[in-house]
Amino acid sequence: MKFKTRIKEFRARYDLTQEDLARAVGVRRETILYLEKGKYNPSLILAYQIAETLKTKIDELFIFENQKNQMKQE
Repeated sequence: MKFKTRIKEFRARYDLTQEDLARAVGVRRETILYLEKGKYNPSLILAYQIAETLKTKIDELFIFENQKNQMKQE
């Protein structure tokens, strides 16, 4: 299942670099980079930690292809 993220957009709201976010959630900067490019599926715990750090909900950050298709149909 493909997905896209809005992590970069939310990072910009709080003026955070990839490195800042990575440190806050305990991963490497490359992990944040791969997440932003949609090349890495995060664990539920990591998704939760990122959402909490960015003061939002998981479903606001991660948009799965099925969700986009479902939204178009509604």
